[in-house]
Amino acid sequence: MKPWKLIATARTPDGSLLELLRHDGDYFISADGDDLMNSRMHGSEEAMAQFACSHLSEGARVLVGGLGMGYTAAAALAMLPPQGTLVVSEFLPEVVAWNRGPLGSLADHPLRDPRVQIVVDDVADVIRRTVEPFDTILLDVDNGPRAFTDRGNSWLYTAPGLTAMHHALRPGGRLAIWSGADEPSFQTRLLAVGFKPRTYRTTEQPNRESRHVVFVGEKS
Repeated sequence: MKPWKLIATARTPDGSLLELLRHDGDYFISADGDDLMNSRMHGSEEAMAQFACSHLSEGARVLVGGLGMGYTAAAALAMLPPQGTLVVSEFLPEVVAWNRGPLGSLADHPLRDPRVQIVVDDVADVIRRTVEPFDTILLDVDNGPRAFTDRGNSWLYTAPGLTAMHHALRPGGRLAIWSGADEPSFQTRLLAVGFKPRTYRTTEQPNRESRHVVFVGEKS
């Protein structure tokens, strides 16, 4: 059996321990021992960008909440016009360092793209401070509206949080939220604050049962 190697650790604001691990050539990020993400599966992050960024035009502004292993940022860059801007908000400076170091090559070093602005801050605060609105907001900070990486993220999925994101988008803008499982009531929450909601189910490989969900809300 091939050994697991601990590469680095970090603490979230609520005290959870994040561990960056490598096993048999793959990378894993866990929170208090539970797997958050790994380099084996990232098709749903690419699908999320396709669902939410197909309307982008020249000069578009996109906000990605949560850097993870860089796959969501890379997928958004693939959809972003040459003169667009991608703002990546990541609360933990350690995760940014991991993406500039051992994780960088996984998603082809998205942080090196000149269109990227990295902000080491809570995405909730970035949203609250928004002056120039975004065309798309991609949230990949938790495992869904009920499965939080950090308890402080719960605000994002409440009516005040969703309303703030609605205000931070241009007319016709889209909010996309990654989730590890379906939450049927979440479409109702999006509708209640003014979004036109859709739910997409994704698969990581052909002919496999859907595992992940992307909630998309369009601002009319």
